[in-house]
Amino acid sequence: MKLNCDLGESFGVWNMGQDSAIMPYIDMANIACGFHASDPLTIEQTLQLAVEYRVSLGAHPSYPDLVGFGRRSMQCSADEVRAMLFYQVSALSGMSQVYGAQLSYIKPHGALYNDMMRSDVLMDTVMQTVAQFSEKLDLVIQATEKNDFYRDKAEDHGIGLQFEAFADRAYDDAGLLLPRSNAGAVFHETATILDRVKRLAEEGVLLSASGKKILLAPDTLCVHGDNPQSVALVQDIRRVLDGL
Repeated sequence: MKLNCDLGESFGVWNMGQDSAIMPYIDMANIACGFHASDPLTIEQTLQLAVEYRVSLGAHPSYPDLVGFGRRSMQCSADEVRAMLFYQVSALSGMSQVYGAQLSYIKPHGALYNDMMRSDVLMDTVMQTVAQFSEKLDLVIQATEKNDFYRDKAEDHGIGLQFEAFADRAYDDAGLLLPRSNAGAVFHETATILDRVKRLAEEGVLLSASGKKILLAPDTLCVHGDNPQSVALVQDIRRVLDGL
């Protein structure tokens, strides 16, 4: 199970995350493309770090919501969604080529990610858009008990999927993430998180907030590196996975 992390989310003089500290421990870097965070220099610096540590490059596009950090849903038409994805991913792809690298996947950010997991229409729009890029790009989506359903959808569009799980987030009984506004939506206890990581890696399951057993079978695990404490946690997660 690969580790992925949302990176490159600083903006101008405002610093977000511990990118240089987290990069050595992950396999996939989800790089912000400017609509919810980042700027051209931050993108360039994040790309350079990822290339240095031979980390897979992924675009992390969002709704155009810089003030809300991409966490607010927007009523966008299919044409608008397609165009905003083209714009963001193409910019990151072009900058990657300058450093002799290329993108391998797209992972939507925040509200766009959550919305597509709840709307088959939006999911189809995103999949259709990913299929139109000249590069062969996978789409990262949330692992649920409907993995086979989404895999069939992706095959119809001619794209690959990577299914993602979250060790530090609470799930509802449908296998979707509880909103961050809910109490207990984010876990902070290291022992709890590491136990979930081990169970996900060995059994492909975790428990929902109500205690329901959910089969996820993820390909990749999202980790966070936005403070020194989370960097230490990622190091622990890396050791757990490497020891299995």
